[in-house]
Amino acid sequence: MARIVVIGAGVGGLATAARLAVTGHEVTVLERAGTVGGKLGRYAHHTPEGVWHFDTGPSLFTLPQVFHDLFEATGAKLDEYLDLVPLDPIVRHVFPGDGQALDSCADPDEFVARIGAAFGDRSAADWRGLWRRAGRVWAASHRDILRRTVDSPRDLAALAWRLGDLAAIGPGRSLRGLGRRHLSDPRMRMLLDRYATYTGADPRRAPAALVAVPYAELAYGGWYLRGGLGTLADALLSRCLDLGVVVRTDAAVTRIDAAGGRVHGVRVAGSAAPVPADVVVANVDALTVYRDLLPDPRRLAALTDRSLAGFVLLLGVRGDSGLAHHTVFFPRDYDAEFDAVFGDPGRGVRARPAPDPTVFVTAADDPAVRPDGHEAWFVLVNAPRHGTAASAVDWRRPGLAEAYADRILDVLAERGADVRDRLVFREIRTPADLDAATGAPGGAIYGTAGGLLRPANRGPAAGLWLVGGSSHPGGGLPMVTMSAEIVAEAVGPAW
Repeated sequence: MARIVVIGAGVGGLATAARLAVTGHEVTVLERAGTVGGKLGRYAHHTPEGVWHFDTGPSLFTLPQVFHDLFEATGAKLDEYLDLVPLDPIVRHVFPGDGQALDSCADPDEFVARIGAAFGDRSAADWRGLWRRAGRVWAASHRDILRRTVDSPRDLAALAWRLGDLAAIGPGRSLRGLGRRHLSDPRMRMLLDRYATYTGADPRRAPAALVAVPYAELAYGGWYLRGGLGTLADALLSRCLDLGVVVRTDAAVTRIDAAGGRVHGVRVAGSAAPVPADVVVANVDALTVYRDLLPDPRRLAALTDRSLAGFVLLLGVRGDSGLAHHTVFFPRDYDAEFDAVFGDPGRGVRARPAPDPTVFVTAADDPAVRPDGHEAWFVLVNAPRHGTAASAVDWRRPGLAEAYADRILDVLAERGADVRDRLVFREIRTPADLDAATGAPGGAIYGTAGGLLRPANRGPAAGLWLVGGSSHPGGGLPMVTMSAEIVAEAVGPAW
């Protein structure tokens, strides 16, 4: 039996803790915040009309089999803890110009039919061809990447990919390039481009292999968890406690002790005595690990390409807007948005808030999250991370957040979703707020911008492992849960 310390009680940390505890290890989770869940945040707002509940992190539950496997591996059933509600549409896409909408769904043939009805037979045929390629990429990725450790480019090169897999994955091709090759309609290219943001990346630079992301979403479906996605954190915490995991909140780890090339424990703020450990699992951003907890200049140098962040409005809205559960309102110029969010520091162009961004709205039809006759809107736009570098924006600058919130409401009005005269309240969450709440450096949601290679799960010291969205295999609830499975299997059982 090993003494295992998990740093961080996000989904990846809790899932790893549960898997390790059920195999006989002594597991302690140390969380810097006062609650568990990490980026799977929640917020309650009280008004005379009633209480409003918001998910402030992920809003879509995908690949449910990953979570069924997790709960079964720890001696439980997912359905005993969570109420999954299938979504159709998964996302409503509203395009610029005439406001044409396209609803995605989990039935591939039905989605092709919807594309044909909206954009014509050629667009439908284009998507069907891309879908076949996406399926090959997903199958190869799931078989060879998503379920195993990938520690270096050599590991990728050694994978036994067949020629057809390599052709589908398209090494060296961008997601934008893939869209241009397969999709004739610019609106369908826009839809595909958006999936790069699921990994915090610019589609013009993101690898074509990210075509597996829409495949996973649309082939296996999208769900809402009744009561909000934050109920997943409650369920994982319950599993951990039932399995004997010790979970300490308000316990910020300041250092990993690793003398002689092996971990020995961690240091916690406000405590003189170290917490001993044979294994340390870091469910924090890899940048935090290699900059602060166990400085490693070589590994840190590989983490400079940071992901985008998010600017969020939490809105209490009177009445019924008629929106889908998820609605994305696209801009006229998608490239201008990415130019603004990432900037071009090499040419002296600073990152800045996009003046005309894509706006993503979640409005759950769930009486548990809003008073009768009202809606709780979670509004998200892509944004530069927080900081003073040329590739960031100082979101603490006086007046900036309020002015940008006004602009987002104006953009929604311009695109047919004007709620300015129906607001009960608005709350703002900037990348600086995410940084402060979760420790995500700069509020970068996914750590480094999405690529085939993420920071390795195996750390530089024996007994150190990384789990979560900033490490392999990447961000998003299913991926961090797969990350937990990879790490738990690598550590192995106590017996």
